Amino acid sequence: MKKFLMTAAAVSALVSGTQAATAACDDGEIVVKFSHVTNTDKHPKGIAAQLFADRVNEEMDGKACVEVFPNSTLYNDDQVLEAMLNGDVQMAAPSLSKFEQFTKVFRIFDLPFMFKNMEAVDAFQTSDVGQDMKESMVRRGLLGLGFWHNGLTQFSANKPLISPEDAKGLKFRVQPSEVLKANMEQLGASPQPMAFSEVYGALQTGVVDGQENTWSNIYGQKFFEVQDGTTETNHGVLDYMVVTSVDWWESLPEDVRMQMGQILDEVTSSRNAAIAEVDADNRQAILDAGGVIRELTPEQRQAWVDAMKPVWERFESEVGADNIAAAQEFNAQF
Repeated sequence: MKKFLMTAAAVSALVSGTQAATAACDDGEIVVKFSHVTNTDKHPKGIAAQLFADRVNEEMDGKACVEVFPNSTLYNDDQVLEAMLNGDVQMAAPSLSKFEQFTKVFRIFDLPFMFKNMEAVDAFQTSDVGQDMKESMVRRGLLGLGFWHNGLTQFSANKPLISPEDAKGLKFRVQPSEVLKANMEQLGASPQPMAFSEVYGALQTGVVDGQENTWSNIYGQKFFEVQDGTTETNHGVLDYMVVTSVDWWESLPEDVRMQMGQILDEVTSSRNAAIAEVDADNRQAILDAGGVIRELTPEQRQAWVDAMKPVWERFESEVGADNIAAAQEFNAQF
């Protein structure tokens, strides 16, 4: 019978960065290695991954066991999908921008100011349009199991960002997404693709001047410590897709696959419903720690919208005009 709580040994392993955040699996159980790049106790993805593991390890004891590897201790997001296709890891939850080489449909979430708020994002993702996107990579060997929320993105830099012109000439770390690169170029800035684990050091040393991220990432990675401040733009969506290998998923006994899928669906629903509270808590934590947050007036924010929205036209054919229209319909509901 496996242990369900994190033991002292597991905590020590987290500090050393070499072990999973869950107890060892029992002989005869199906082992599920779940790799991700965030911490386990404050970040939406880390919390959800650990909750999923805890529930599987309790409710499926003797049949399946999930080992969570947080903080890029096993793979970073740029490595994990290849490792998954090679059978070296069974589950991960990369940001939607990381699936560029497998599908272009997730580019809609990177388009600037596409979604009004997270309620609209959730409605889009849970609609037939969004659910169909989970199977967009099947021909490439990957199956999406669920969208996990992180939140809307904000800009930070080593100088105040009030107008779009303030970003001109700055170097911004971005994820490896053509849309995110185009967003920066539209502002006259220089996009610098970089792994998540490298961002703090790059900001600290001036390799890049700024970045874009959610409140949980900005607080959890302490980016606010090495930036002049964060501007609340809410310009993009940084969500995750829980993903697995088609071959591995279909190899599972049907009862295991059904029960594990049901647990994941329940975790997804409960944690996504909590994202507004998590977002607010992390935003406040930045302020409590002495970080600077700059709020824009409606007129100031509209200037950012006007400056960046031309990027939509460039990617409309890949994202799909019908998907963009669907997103706007959900915006109108909230």
